Amino acid sequence: MTDESSDGLSAHNSTSGLNNNDAQGFLGVVVEGSLTQGVEVRLDPGTSVENVKVGTFVTIQGSQYRFFGVATDIALGNSDQRLKHLPLDLGDPFISQALLGTVAYGTVSVLPNLVMPLVRGDDEAAPSAAKTIPPQFSLAYSASEADVATVFGQEDDRHFWIGSPLDMESKLCINLDELVKRSIGVFGKSGTGKTFLTRLLLVGILQSGQASSLIFDMHNEYGHGGRDSDRGIMVKGLKQLFPSQVSTFTLDEDSSRRRGSTPDEVVRIGYGEIEPEDIELLRETLNLSDVAASSAFNLEQKFGPGKWMEAFLDLEDRAAVFDLAAEIQVQPNALGSLYNRLTRLRRFGFLVKESGRAAARIIEHLERGKHVVLEFGRYGDDLTAYILVSNLLSRRIHDAYVRQKEEAEGGAGKEPRPLVLVIEEAHKFLSPSVAPQTIFGTIARELRKYNVTLMVIDQRPSVISSEVMSQVGTRLTCALDDERDIEAVLAGTSGSRQLRGVLARLEPKQQALIFGHALPMPVVVHTREYGSAESYTLLTRGPMRESAAGNDGSPDAAETPETPTETPEQRLEREVAELFQQ
Repeated sequence: MTDESSDGLSAHNSTSGLNNNDAQGFLGVVVEGSLTQGVEVRLDPGTSVENVKVGTFVTIQGSQYRFFGVATDIALGNSDQRLKHLPLDLGDPFISQALLGTVAYGTVSVLPNLVMPLVRGDDEAAPSAAKTIPPQFSLAYSASEADVATVFGQEDDRHFWIGSPLDMESKLCINLDELVKRSIGVFGKSGTGKTFLTRLLLVGILQSGQASSLIFDMHNEYGHGGRDSDRGIMVKGLKQLFPSQVSTFTLDEDSSRRRGSTPDEVVRIGYGEIEPEDIELLRETLNLSDVAASSAFNLEQKFGPGKWMEAFLDLEDRAAVFDLAAEIQVQPNALGSLYNRLTRLRRFGFLVKESGRAAARIIEHLERGKHVVLEFGRYGDDLTAYILVSNLLSRRIHDAYVRQKEEAEGGAGKEPRPLVLVIEEAHKFLSPSVAPQTIFGTIARELRKYNVTLMVIDQRPSVISSEVMSQVGTRLTCALDDERDIEAVLAGTSGSRQLRGVLARLEPKQQALIFGHALPMPVVVHTREYGSAESYTLLTRGPMRESAAGNDGSPDAAETPETPTETPEQRLEREVAELFQQ
């Protein structure tokens, strides 16, 4: 663009009808672009390139539509190539001021995602996917709080406040109805805040009443409470915030007591509940060969379902194992290897001879509308224990949901309450070689057919099966370093090339790129606070308590925090739980 065209830009601004408020958010004009790559906005001479950040929202006023998009790149340009090679007298500030915005200028790449109402406040015209682009010389502005509310909705019983857009104080909300319809993924390298982000999501699901959740809590962070290692403080868990709506189960009662927690149930799993499929899933952690792992099926055929494992471990010595191998026609060394590995499971105190009915007890709590946190205590550091218990219980719960769903379809009962299963270290369950054998792979492929979905938490999404990743409806991604992980998270996403740059520039803490079914477009958010007294008040108050707050919205002006849908029975249970926690 020549100097004369730059003068035209200034003249265009002065005659475009901008008032002072609009001018404060004015960025520049569209000069080129395409639907697939986005548009390029040349910054106004009065707008510093340093005031624009990747990930910020931009609105563009076209002649027929108003576009809403996100800044994906920032660049410097010039209209005279000699500027690169000829030295300038920068000692004279007049020279640089004369060149900035004319010969030298900044540009912002904007990906228009949505078409918004042309007239602000037109509620009948909801934002829709952009299938065209604004014409050249369309005016671009920083998005306002009203624009954000129009696109993402306002906090209510269906929209949960997850955080704020970059450089804005607006509340950015996700659609909870859409969130729980398909599986959810929370990704990010270690230490980026995945746990805090997951807690926020679980609070939103709990408050909405859209589904129950079963959390396999590997490191005891979601139930009674957890430690914020960065700030060196303890933060409250779901049980402390919502005692009447959350039940805690534990595999390690001693660990719970040491942490000052009183679990609702202690989980015991009988040897007879372990199936050959569980052993195949443990092949990697137990270092078993394919032949050794598959020999569990031969043992089941020999001793019968529910009896094979205890009968196998009761063999007296290696000679008895070899005799059994000859009888069931299994390679002796393979069966001996299986025997040695399975003997190690005896150290798990939660494994007993008699069935503990853990799955049935969990289902009873879920059917009452409770959210269940299963704490692993000292066993959380043992990946074998985590994989075994999570897969075993999830399979039994899924089977029960399948039966109940089919009975409901036949008119013989009611449908099961929607359930979200939350698993950590998800790649151990959902790698390409393992996913077809696990119940979690089955659930991911079913797309809520039986009212069960997943929330997978992982720092290595590239290791998760691409088929499973394609079924993840909403993805919340904190900072990632590995290019393969970034590629896996963005696979199949519109505008993935532009979003790659956005994801690569996330801050290491309290920032996430969120996209998928729960949002109308990809967005970078600064996640809301979790851990202060004020944050607990806001979380427990929920959106339905917002109107009860004072005009300033302060927590002190609100009613006493209480779950909006709490029944008298739940209130009594909560008060009793709070009494014993004091």
